[in-house]
Amino acid sequence: MQTPQSLEVNLDSFDPSVRRPALAALAAAAPGPTPGPNVNMHIHSFFSYNAKGWSPSRIAWESRRAGLYAAGLCDFDVLDGLEEFLDASLALGLRATVNLETRAYLREFAAVEINSPGEAGVTYIMGGGFSRVPAPGTAPAALLRQLREQAATRNRALVARINPHVGAAAVDYERDVVPLSPGRCPTERHIVRAYATRSQAAHRTEADLVAFWVALLGKSADEVRALLVNGPAFEERIRARLAKQGGLGYEPPTDKTFPPADDFIAWVLACDALPMITWLDGTSKGEADPMAMLTCLQAKGAAAVNIVPDRNWNYKDPAARALKTQKLKEFVEACDRVDLPLNIGTEMNRDGLPFADDLTGEALAPYRATFTRGAQVMVGHSVLGRYAGFSYVGAAARAEFGHDVKAKNRFFAAVGALPPLTGERAQQFVQAGPAKTLDAIRQAVKKGSWQTSQ
Repeated sequence: MQTPQSLEVNLDSFDPSVRRPALAALAAAAPGPTPGPNVNMHIHSFFSYNAKGWSPSRIAWESRRAGLYAAGLCDFDVLDGLEEFLDASLALGLRATVNLETRAYLREFAAVEINSPGEAGVTYIMGGGFSRVPAPGTAPAALLRQLREQAATRNRALVARINPHVGAAAVDYERDVVPLSPGRCPTERHIVRAYATRSQAAHRTEADLVAFWVALLGKSADEVRALLVNGPAFEERIRARLAKQGGLGYEPPTDKTFPPADDFIAWVLACDALPMITWLDGTSKGEADPMAMLTCLQAKGAAAVNIVPDRNWNYKDPAARALKTQKLKEFVEACDRVDLPLNIGTEMNRDGLPFADDLTGEALAPYRATFTRGAQVMVGHSVLGRYAGFSYVGAAARAEFGHDVKAKNRFFAAVGALPPLTGERAQQFVQAGPAKTLDAIRQAVKKGSWQTSQ
């Protein structure tokens, strides 16, 4: 008989036939505590690099075990984990949504840095609440494939620029990098891991390995030895030296490096998902005027915002903390003024990040209602979109709510605030069809309970 610990290990297998029974066994044995106040709506899985190597199923399991109110999968350039994460959330009784993140070129801000450090005109951007993967042969499927292909092209070019500088530690992209992602769509962080691994194979003695990294990183031998026993810190240092601005493989982006923000937003809308603005910390020229950025992207169709709160208060230096918390306050207030739902999360693509933000702590408690409402809107949209064909950005919602965004937010948040869907209820919705399901959900909202939708 397998132990809970061995089942959790199986949740991270690259083989879905191993992950599925492990999740079923864990769900049957320990469904999890009553959900608390915290949410994490932005968690990367092993499809696009999770620091702990977690699969979509593992993320759902850990979120439920931690008593999160809601959780969101968010991978770079792919929706490979969508069905797995939503199915796992049904099995565990977890409010859930699925997002996608990429980088895009925003021509209106071409001359200034926005939220991709050192890269003028480049913005991180997201789609939120995808209800399903675009059907093969459709225009949305073609653009999703293009995102994957563009990422692969950038990755191969990065490896080609780095390899001449690392001698025997050079990597073969297809052999050493691609297999690190189960969906075969690796990220820059996978490339960094491949160089770390390859360097160990190329330099078999500790002395040779240390000497190699001393020369490459510009660190002392003692500093390199300390890094070698701290994998996450080691990989962050390698990433800075090889891939980031000023690194050996860095190449400044152009308007051809990433898709135009307009095209990405149009694609997200075509998928009946919410185009999401992302915000770093308000200290760049592009983020200095929050309303300017929000207004620009709202005019293009953006319907929500994503932030990573930990970057906006968690500093030891009092001056830095004061500056960042003031910028956070200004930004949240700006979003509230224009009724943009706020999606928050910690990403979990770097070691040391918290599993979830503490919404009861001093720094974030003032925004707890806003962050909770944002999570509820995203979950409500996901339920309505997947089972009732009623998207936050769809024609039916526009016809019902018009320009009354407050009323729309109240309705979608009320759906997201209902108890988490179970697999049984989801199957009832599938059998009933979209129209009857929408009626049942409206009844449930009025009563605050799913009991009315039996």
